Amino acid sequence: MACVLEAPLRMSVLSEVTASSRHYVDRLFDLDPQKVLQGVMLLYLLQQETSSTELRTECAVVLGSLAMGTENNVKSLLDCHIIPALLQGLLSPDLKFIEACLRCLRTIFISPVTPEDLLYTDATVISHLMALLSRSRYTQEYICQIFSHCCKLQHWHSCGFNSLPQPLLCANGPDHQTILFNHGAVQNIAHLLVSTSYKVRMQALKCFSVLAFENPQVSMTLVNVSVDGELLPQIFVKMLQRDKPIEMQLTSAKCLTSMCRAGAIRTDDPCIVLKTLPCLVRMCSKDRLLEERVEGAETLAYLIETDVELQRMASITDHLIVMLADYFKYPSSVSAITDIKRLDHDLKHAHELRQAAFKLYASLGANDEDIRKKIIETENMMDRIVNGLAESSIKVRLAAVRCLHSLSRSVQQLRTSFQDHAVWKPLMKVLQNAPNEILVVASSTLCNLLLEFSPSKEPILESGAIELLCSLTQSENLALRVNGIWALMNMAFQAEQKIKSDILRGLSTEQLFQLLSDSDVNVLMKTLGLLRNLLSTRPHIDYIMSTHGKQIMQAVTLILEGEHNIEVKEQTLCILANIADGTTAKELIMTNDDILQKIKYYMSHSNAKLQLAAMFCISNLIWNEEEGSQERQDKLRDMGIVDILHKLSQSSDPNLCDKAKTALQQYLA
Repeated sequence: MACVLEAPLRMSVLSEVTASSRHYVDRLFDLDPQKVLQGVMLLYLLQQETSSTELRTECAVVLGSLAMGTENNVKSLLDCHIIPALLQGLLSPDLKFIEACLRCLRTIFISPVTPEDLLYTDATVISHLMALLSRSRYTQEYICQIFSHCCKLQHWHSCGFNSLPQPLLCANGPDHQTILFNHGAVQNIAHLLVSTSYKVRMQALKCFSVLAFENPQVSMTLVNVSVDGELLPQIFVKMLQRDKPIEMQLTSAKCLTSMCRAGAIRTDDPCIVLKTLPCLVRMCSKDRLLEERVEGAETLAYLIETDVELQRMASITDHLIVMLADYFKYPSSVSAITDIKRLDHDLKHAHELRQAAFKLYASLGANDEDIRKKIIETENMMDRIVNGLAESSIKVRLAAVRCLHSLSRSVQQLRTSFQDHAVWKPLMKVLQNAPNEILVVASSTLCNLLLEFSPSKEPILESGAIELLCSLTQSENLALRVNGIWALMNMAFQAEQKIKSDILRGLSTEQLFQLLSDSDVNVLMKTLGLLRNLLSTRPHIDYIMSTHGKQIMQAVTLILEGEHNIEVKEQTLCILANIADGTTAKELIMTNDDILQKIKYYMSHSNAKLQLAAMFCISNLIWNEEEGSQERQDKLRDMGIVDILHKLSQSSDPNLCDKAKTALQQYLA
């Protein structure tokens, strides 16, 4: 909407408008330019210093009413630069006008169409808002509400909450939490938790729940702040009590959960074990509102996600696992004729309930085999997961995949329930066309389904998984590259020669080198693991080295010469040991003096793991029962290998000592 400024409105226009007059509010943003003009003029009057304070206050009140209308209303107000105008109004000495401006700002910022960064464009705004906190209970309520809505985080979920969520950075530098923290938010807001006004206490609590989320700095500060001689965690625990409003209990639990996950409160602290966890389980019960059940389950999932003892405790509290099954029974079977409002409400929240249940099941089953068994034995659980994978809601699909990933860590379930329900089919369908956040979790799950003991491995191979996984290794997304190569590594373990050849063909030599030169050590380690699995059993080793030997030896040389950690070099030497176990492949080592010198170097390395891995190479090369062993032994003796073996046979490390003695026996035989 274009902003056109004309002559000021008559005062009578304002008297026509009230906050409850929705028809008039919406009419101010009608497509008719004459009607739109009236809304624009309110903003004009607000900014005129010649207008009386009473008039400007009325303008702010009416503009706040407009912001309560449709999202288009808010967009129109933003287009007219209402936020700078209202922020300017906060410099007024008149408290009523300041409160009206803050109330309007609050209404605009809680709208989903308003960018949070608009609050942070001027560095002086936050300082001024902090100063206004002391003016009245209304300034306290509105400012805390503005802060809590303008402190957003952006999450990247891969396998759950623990996928390293990162704060969304403002364009001009620090994230919102840091800006508010550095302006004294904790100190300025803490005392509001004991305000006589419930609304002020509640908004202060909500503010802390977003400030502390995934933020160790804020959480560590909160745990040591006291108000009227009482530490904040103690105040939060009091707010968890059953006689407090549900909204307060939930938000206090979120504060304590964030502080616990950030490391400020121990997971075995009584305030977590005896207060926060039971409170969140209560929120999942049937007698709570659907919205409360969603928030309770999601917060509990986050609290217990990384701690096995909390998972076990939650699983046996108030029959939680069975209780969560009710989350899938919405919309309820109430007649649409007799209770249309209930049906509409259930429909609105049904997908949120399923999402929350899947998330909590995923956290509950993250580590404990008995808990996973109980979850899968819950009424129609596997069918619900399969249905969840096909839902239209991305959030539900993501949560269902997370749940499946958690349960796929069970060897027993991979062999039974996963096979009975052929979950690999919908999983492969999800992998064909999904956003990255779902692809990351789905590909992690596929890694588990491709383990050697999984009955799903063969049908997944037959469904064209190699091509899909090879394409994932080329992704710009690091997690997808890791999962793609990890799944291929699992697929290659004890696989037939044809599958191994298909993997190498699908990857291509160029892509293999690309992965071996990846800057991420996880990608490199999984690629080396893939090579090690490909180069197992002699016929396979000889065949692969006859077709790709030159490139593989080149890659091995580059890694052994590069600046890599011990684990990477150990894995690379193990690949050489496998090559040395081949019948014809070992000649690629024996005719490569550079590689032989590197093996000799690592036999005398200061790290025992690298020495042992190099010894495996030597043992396989000199084994006297194999053709050509005498020539190989002679060449290695001339290089000084036998002298090194004698030294290692005196090693204090029993593994090195035994391996050296075994190798020397090959020379004596």
